[in-house]
Amino acid sequence: MPFDACELAFMERFKTGELSVGPGVALLEEGQGSAHLFTVLSGLGMRTTSLENGRRQVINFLFPGDFIGLQAGLVGEMRHSVETTTAMVLCVFNRSDLWLLFREQPQRAYDLTWIAAVQEHFLGETIASLGQRDATQRIAWALLRIHDRLAAVGMADRGRVPMPWRQQDLADALGLSLVHTNKTIRRLGRAGLIDWRGGQMSLDADALAEVALVDRDSPRPRPLI
Repeated sequence: MPFDACELAFMERFKTGELSVGPGVALLEEGQGSAHLFTVLSGLGMRTTSLENGRRQVINFLFPGDFIGLQAGLVGEMRHSVETTTAMVLCVFNRSDLWLLFREQPQRAYDLTWIAAVQEHFLGETIASLGQRDATQRIAWALLRIHDRLAAVGMADRGRVPMPWRQQDLADALGLSLVHTNKTIRRLGRAGLIDWRGGQMSLDADALAEVALVDRDSPRPRPLI
């Protein structure tokens, strides 16, 4: 739903500016608070958490339109870290004004709640993949979801989407070893289901969905905060 004049005026007060950062930058650190909230305007990244033994879990990947920092805004500190994979431009908001968004702009507050609910659904789907899909199905599911998210925000070009993440990042997201991940990706490539090289990826979406045991959903419009 487009912003009306009142909503635009509020968002201009809520917004403090834009931030441009390079790749490999820690935007938010696990265990720390933040005075700001962010919307990703462009660029790609990851949410990660570290275990006590030093191993890393990639929680999910970040795309344009994603809202970050809400966890610190509500519970006081981040329970995961946020880092950039590519150069990124972010819209910056004052965390202290979050309550005003809910009080004065209920429609936009609903949009924010919708974004959080979609994120919760995705995490539930991830848990199901980790628990019930084998390695090939997990990788097929993840690559399909990444491709569809990138295509939904207009980042597909002649069937190819940017794929700047490493195979290690994918392995850390899916609970697999790098060796197993590499072998599975090569096998899917030989079967003609995916082509991941040079930081770009194309795939046979319908065939990959069959491997992943998923139905392809039509992209739904995502509200932008």
